[in-house]
Amino acid sequence: MKVASSSETTKAALEVSAVGTIKGPALPPISDNAKRIFFVRHGEVINPGGDRPVYYGCQDVSLSELGKLEAKAAAVYLSQFGLQNIASSPLSRAIFGAEEILSLQRSSVSPKQQKAVIIYDGFTELDRGSWCGKTKEEIGSDAMDAFDACDLSVTPDRGESYPALVDRVLAARDALLECTDTGKASALVSHLQVTRSILSDALGIPTNKMAGLKIATASVTCIDFDSSSSQQTVHFQSFKPDAGLQTARDGAN
Repeated sequence: MKVASSSETTKAALEVSAVGTIKGPALPPISDNAKRIFFVRHGEVINPGGDRPVYYGCQDVSLSELGKLEAKAAAVYLSQFGLQNIASSPLSRAIFGAEEILSLQRSSVSPKQQKAVIIYDGFTELDRGSWCGKTKEEIGSDAMDAFDACDLSVTPDRGESYPALVDRVLAARDALLECTDTGKASALVSHLQVTRSILSDALGIPTNKMAGLKIATASVTCIDFDSSSSQQTVHFQSFKPDAGLQTARDGAN
């Protein structure tokens, strides 16, 4: 991956800031019985292993300069929608993106009514436990495959299984839906495994298959939740707003 110089990064930041709107997939109006949530993955991070792509899970790692620009691009895309609530994982890499979304909201409400970002602990990233700081090779491909298949016997020490993750993520999702009115939209900035948990539930994909879902950094997934029928409609998944940025490095997480 090409590493941008400080002048290139500054130029890119100015270009992203100057973008008025970013077009995305066509979206129908929200029905009177539905609630719409935009699920945003955070931008590229600085992997704590440097050249060794180690797993970090729920550790609070920082966004790279490119990751910040990606988050800004997602915020520009979402600025065309009036969002009732903007939620985030408690980790700083997600909060940054949520704050960017909040800063660009063109809401009809007055500044006094504008809500702050809502933090949900249930949306934090998967806890990798004793696997944090290790590469896939150091953990072992067989162990990783068994973990992805939800074999609870290979859950890392002090870590979390996919079924446990999904339970807490869906509980937090329901809490966000509870504070979103029908006919309205909200946004959440979180993580790869969190978005996989929500999307797999919406698509009816078993938990032991959800590791195959591709969710790009700073991409947006849009789902409508019907309050009457409980039907979930995925309008699009992993849409990455195009602001002409470099390709992110998305390794172990």
